[in-house]
Amino acid sequence: MKILSLLPWLDWMVLCFFLAVWVGYAWFARRLAVHKHSILAASNRFRLRWVKVSLVRDPRVLDGIITQTLSHTPSFFSSTTIIIIGGLLALLGTTDKAAELVREIPFSQATPILVFEFKILILIAIFVYAFFRFSWSMRQYTFVALMIGALPSPQFFHYNPDKQDDYAQRVAAMTGLAAETFNDGLRAYYFSFAAMGWFFSPLFFVLTTLLIVAILYNREFHSDVLKVFDDGN
Repeated sequence: MKILSLLPWLDWMVLCFFLAVWVGYAWFARRLAVHKHSILAASNRFRLRWVKVSLVRDPRVLDGIITQTLSHTPSFFSSTTIIIIGGLLALLGTTDKAAELVREIPFSQATPILVFEFKILILIAIFVYAFFRFSWSMRQYTFVALMIGALPSPQFFHYNPDKQDDYAQRVAAMTGLAAETFNDGLRAYYFSFAAMGWFFSPLFFVLTTLLIVAILYNREFHSDVLKVFDDGN
């Protein structure tokens, strides 16, 4: 019970609100993508098109290059996340100076050093989660490369057209899983900005969380990129 006394009840409430909104939005976005256009659903249709083209392409060097390029982005974010985590761990050693700097901001709320350190640990936990999602996305893209490398020759699909859709669906599904996992890590980055609002005040934390949700919803379901995807279908 000592941990419950670490923070005021208002801080515990806004932290629970933050986690509930994050988990709730992730569930909501997946469910809504089934019934409504989203960037992930639209890009999955193009992934399926790509795989269907690769089935009859010979040689498949270009497809290997595309897969390698796709894996570079989660690789970059994984490396960046490690650096961020290291920086936050280093910040734990100078929390007194950091807390003093935050207190000088006019609308910020003064917090004890121990509470300030707890907030940094929450931020570290967010980036640790992001790292695991990015690294798993990298692994899934290696599975995509293996599946493409194991595809039968175009002549096989010429004589067995009934097998073409099954192979295409499986490879596209694996590619979609890798993209969705990467999206989870990227979403954690967005919510880390909301968590930074907690350093100023609980109210600011709530407002930044709601702002991040609005930004994510707009980008996933109403962005210009989605319109371009739809125009290409």
